[in-house]
Amino acid sequence: MINSILIALAIVLIIEGIGPMLFANKWQRFLLQIAQQPANQLRSMGGVMVVIGVTSLIYLL
Repeated sequence: MINSILIALAIVLIIEGIGPMLFANKWQRFLLQIAQQPANQLRSMGGVMVVIGVTSLIYLL
């Protein structure tokens, strides 16, 4: 179980690192746009991502 979690974490780190590595300038502009969003909108986006992640995990297990 721990091994699977570590593999999943490694894959997430690889996928998340590709954007800044290949498109540093676009990534920076994207983060600036995200930083200017209202906090409530960021919370909503985060909540949707968590729900999608949990739902996906339930169906995958």
